[in-house]
Amino acid sequence: MPLSKPRRAISGASPRQRIVSGARHHFFAHGFRGVTMDDLAGQLGMSKKTLYAHFRSKGSLIEAVLHDKFQSVEADLRHITSSPSFPSTLHRLLACIHQHTTEIQPPFLRDIRRDTPDLFRIVERRRRDIIQRHFAKVLSLGRRAGLVRKDVSARLSIEILLAGVQGVMNPDKMAELDLTPTTGFSAIIGIFLEGVLTERGRSKL
Repeated sequence: MPLSKPRRAISGASPRQRIVSGARHHFFAHGFRGVTMDDLAGQLGMSKKTLYAHFRSKGSLIEAVLHDKFQSVEADLRHITSSPSFPSTLHRLLACIHQHTTEIQPPFLRDIRRDTPDLFRIVERRRRDIIQRHFAKVLSLGRRAGLVRKDVSARLSIEILLAGVQGVMNPDKMAELDLTPTTGFSAIIGIFLEGVLTERGRSKL
């Protein structure tokens, strides 16, 4: 498979980080079943020996790519949810999620669920943890500002959101509904916010 170039090179990055960044771009765009270590070595301008010196297998490289992805998501969301303003924090949170979900295309989700189910379960657990922590912070801001309903507990609201994500954001269901990760998550969030925001909250967003 001919590989496109990553969107940006990381200046001064270590060989290991260059490998992870290149693999992250190609795996998320094309899936990893059709991307070989030879493909990656050639695209990165290094020998396969150098590649294997840092990662003993494609499986270990996939794990490193997922770790890198979740680190960047966590860093972005921690920064965003440190703001005390509910409307701006929510807007930035949704923009951040849109950016991160756009990076992951259906072939990657298909491959990880089919070929590495243990890793897919880890992805689901990490996704659940991120939603619980960061959306809980934002909803708490909204409740204090009178923009999020107080007649439904925050815990129940988060569980409803998690149920929607769990039920829809998997390869089989997205294929059935003709959704991508981006369109699927956007639809879930839109329906969720319509339910949890007060009338004044909806008017501000």
